[in-house]
Formats: sequence, structure tokens, C-alpha cells
Amino acid sequence: MDVPAKMRGMVLLGHGGPEMLAWREDLPVPQPGPGEVLVKVGASAVNNTDINTRIGWYSKSVRGDTASGAGGYGGAEAGDGAWSGALQFPRVQGADCCGRIVAVGAGVDEGRLGERVLLRPMYNPHGGPFHLETLGSERDGAFAEFLAIGAKDALKVESDLSDVELASFPCAYSTAEGMLARVQPRKGERVLITGASGGVGSAAIQLAARRGAEVVAVTSPSKADAVRALGAAEVLGRDDPLPEKSVEVVVDLVGGPRWPELVEALRPGGRYAVSGAIAGPIVELDLRTLYLHDLTFHGSTFQPDHVFADLVRYIERGEVAPVVAQVFALRDMAAAQEAFMAKGHVGKIGLEVA
Repeated sequence: MDVPAKMRGMVLLGHGGPEMLAWREDLPVPQPGPGEVLVKVGASAVNNTDINTRIGWYSKSVRGDTASGAGGYGGAEAGDGAWSGALQFPRVQGADCCGRIVAVGAGVDEGRLGERVLLRPMYNPHGGPFHLETLGSERDGAFAEFLAIGAKDALKVESDLSDVELASFPCAYSTAEGMLARVQPRKGERVLITGASGGVGSAAIQLAARRGAEVVAVTSPSKADAVRALGAAEVLGRDDPLPEKSVEVVVDLVGGPRWPELVEALRPGGRYAVSGAIAGPIVELDLRTLYLHDLTFHGSTFQPDHVFADLVRYIERGEVAPVVAQVFALRDMAAAQEAFMAKGHVGKIGLEVA
């Protein structure tokens, strides 16, 4: 296809509220460098990391939950308002992407032109353990019509699903798969998942169930039936007491003041993984519980390359399903994020880009 010189997209101007999102129709189309491809974006989706980055929640100065800072947290000006430190503005966000390769840089096989691809949202451009960048944070992402990325991070996908359905997978499902790859739930083990109705939570239910684990999901009572339909064997309300020493694994996306109960819910030898703290990042730990019960804790952000490659295979084999609650046009980003923050949905909020 003929690639235009300019494109439309949503730009983040700085940390703050929705007013920091600006629609542009004169953004330069990026040029793929050596080893890169240019992707025409078909669809994207909203993620917690988009909100967290916009409001500056990743700053060490922030101690509150994400909802309380919806209008922006002060203190992010110190230069640590993005998950990896300072963010360069303006920035095109968007970690989720389904699209097609329309141009290739030097050293990339031209046979890849036209491929339908899913983009690795967290990638390792320089090698080495735990060196990580995120699409839409360190480099411009999918909240625009085109983006450039390393060819190895654009994975071909063969599926009858729509672009919006496919775009619901990358960030949430790879985060969930990365967590489960660390704690390795075995068949028959009980896995407690917090925030179970959200994008990562609903993905974790499916991915744990496909491993043969028994999923205990924590969500609001109004969403219990939808969560059970995803594969949860048991559903607990957000305010319900958590039975002590009742699960082998905890997959936590919430944190907050009830965090000590999650630790007490683990059986001796239990494993805990965390990749989110929407209810608050500051928690209290009794170290005696940790060492007397031989517990293992995992923080989970970095993903080995096989995590996303495995996910694409699950998608192609139909072993996981998209959960898209609502779809907005990219231009309606502020409304999409408002719907996301209301937390009335199950799964993902999709964004049509093409």
C-alpha cells in the first residue's frame, strides 16, 4: 500500500487528567529503521498502564489507588511518572495492537509485507535479563494509525477473530501468562485471582483453567456469573473474607489494604505473584508469615520471549477467548478511559483505529 506522510492519533501531552489527551491529524508517520517493520494499526484497547502513566501513578511519591488519582497525581514532575522512569512528551500511548505490516526496514524479509500481526507489548530491544521497554511508553504505540517496531516483536497471527478481538489479547493476556509462568500452577491446585473481572484477571482465569487449576475468583457479586463462565470454579465477593490457608497460588492485581489476607490465604509452600496494585501500592507484611510458611513471592513485569509466542499459539488453537465488553473509536479515548475507570465491565475496552 501507499503509506501516507501524516496520520491521525491520540497524543498524551503530559501527566494529568483526560485533558492531557489531544487528538491530532498531522502526526508524522514513523519510518521503520533497520530490523523494524511499519504496522498499520487496525485496533487497540485500554489498559491500566495507560491510565497509570497518564496520571503519574508510577511515581514513588504516589501512595494512593488509581481511582483516587483519576485527575492526575502531583509529584510525577520529579521524573518518575512512567513505570520505567521519566516519560518523553508528547507520547502516543497504546500497548495493545493488532494490525498489518505495510513496510519493512533494512534487513527485514519483504515477504512479511501484508502479514496480520499482534505486537509484543513488552519487549527487550537490547538483550540482557530484565531489560524491558513497553509499547506506548518508551516508544510510540497503537493509539495512532501507524507505528514502527522491531520485526521480531511483530508476531504473525492466523485467526478468524476481528481486529478488535485480537487487540484485546496482547497486554492483558501476556501479563497474566507471565505471572502464571512464574508461579507454575499445577493441575488440581487452587489459584486465587484478584481483580478477576478486569482484562488481566479475566485472562488469568482462562489461562489458569487451561492448566487444569481450580480457579477461585475475587470480583463484585454482579459479575459472578460472567466470571464463572470464563472458567472460575468458585467466586468470592470483594468484601468476602478469604479462607486462610486455602490456596496454593495467589495471582494479585489489586494490592491495597486487604493485601495481608491474601498472604494468609496461602497454604504452606504457596506462591504469590503480583503485577498490579489498583487498590494501593503500599501494603503491610508480617515477615513471620512469609518465612514460617515457606512462601515464595514473585514480582512480574519482564517476560521472556516465549511468553508472548506461547500466547499467540493459544489464540490460534482457540484455547483462550477474547472478552470485549465495549468498543470505542480511537478519537473517543477520553470516554473509553472513563468507561474503563468506572469498572462496570468484564474484560477489555476495545478501540477501533483503522
